[in-house]
Amino acid sequence: MRVIVFLVIAMNIWTHCAIPMVFRHMVRGLRWIWPTEERLPLSNALTYRRYQLGVKPLAWLFHQQCQPLATATTVGAFLFGLRLMAIDGTVENVADTPENAAYFGRPGSRRGPGAFPQAQLVYLIECGTHAIIDAGIWPCTTHERIGSRRMLRSVEPGMLVMWDRGLHSYRMLADAIARGAHVLTRLSTATNPVVVETLVDGSQLVAIAPHNAERGVGNQPVVLRRIAYQLSIPALGDPTAIHYLLTTLLDPSDAPARALVCAYHERWEVEIAIDELDTHQRVTYRPFRSQKPVGVIQEFYGSLLAHYSIRAVMHDAAVAVTVDPDRISFVVAAEEIRAAVREFQQTDPGDHPALYQRLLAECTRTLLPRRRLRIYPRVIKQKMSRFFRKRPEDQGWCDPTGQFATAVCVVGAGGAAWPSQAALPPIQWTQMP
Repeated sequence: MRVIVFLVIAMNIWTHCAIPMVFRHMVRGLRWIWPTEERLPLSNALTYRRYQLGVKPLAWLFHQQCQPLATATTVGAFLFGLRLMAIDGTVENVADTPENAAYFGRPGSRRGPGAFPQAQLVYLIECGTHAIIDAGIWPCTTHERIGSRRMLRSVEPGMLVMWDRGLHSYRMLADAIARGAHVLTRLSTATNPVVVETLVDGSQLVAIAPHNAERGVGNQPVVLRRIAYQLSIPALGDPTAIHYLLTTLLDPSDAPARALVCAYHERWEVEIAIDELDTHQRVTYRPFRSQKPVGVIQEFYGSLLAHYSIRAVMHDAAVAVTVDPDRISFVVAAEEIRAAVREFQQTDPGDHPALYQRLLAECTRTLLPRRRLRIYPRVIKQKMSRFFRKRPEDQGWCDPTGQFATAVCVVGAGGAAWPSQAALPPIQWTQMP
């Protein structure tokens, strides 16, 4: 079963390949020592073993291996001695099968049900390295706040945890503080906490009380620091709008307000990590390939392990040349790792350390420019498709029976069948059961 574990991870390295081809890439460097008549497993055998393996081994391996990567020598991973962390979620399409639709659910709107079933994903990442150290997958009807609170199980003292204002709740704040972590989050303008004190830098100490549903024994108001700020560049938003941050870092001299505002915008690193998974690793236009929920969840953990492996190599490469891991290209690193698998298999184990240093050097050969301030309206170029929407009656069609030639009827200028041939009935279609 160890081979199948590696196969599930490799599926998320060679995501454009079918499972048998993924297996060939895994063992390509070893095939020269095999007998020439050796036959590789077929697709149905590999799929059967995948479902036989289940989810637990991949989930256990993820929680055991995927830990924070940044060290004291990692550039840009800490602020005020605290490890920068971020929580965020997204929804992803899964294969459109009855089993997946029944388990994960299908989003809907006034226009009808969604095209694909979707899963709700939530991530806890290390901002400096994009290492995903905890994650969860749920049906799309599960609120993102539920998954976000679950991510707090991996929060530790010495972390500064950030999340968006959509995840704000008293319970999230209280649970994070109870685990010994510091918090930096955005506060909705509709929330008006009680002001306790105004500090020397203009920020305020405010009391955040539990909502009615959260009140109970031990749920006392927590005192946090509120920072108000505006953005002077119109492309970043309304210059007259006031934004509010909440933090457990109460002393303005130890944690200046401007530094915290800039640090909060590092929270967007979690969006970049999600983009690495979706766009560059799994390919954005493809849903999870598995036809059943257990395969989807297994594939999800495989994608996290593959992403962590790539990010671990990128971190080692950045530390080797003392640059921010943001300067290493994820696309280049992934391609170099794909190519290196065969090289490591064909090289004596004693030479692997030197080969690994070559891999790190290749990752740092061309560094990305320093992170720029990117400003662009949140719009898309093509909103609607010119094609008709797929409806339930369009589901399940297979190829027409018979040959295409039997459906061709040559007609004259007036639209009648040509006299030399008999009129043919329209082609007959059949539907899958």
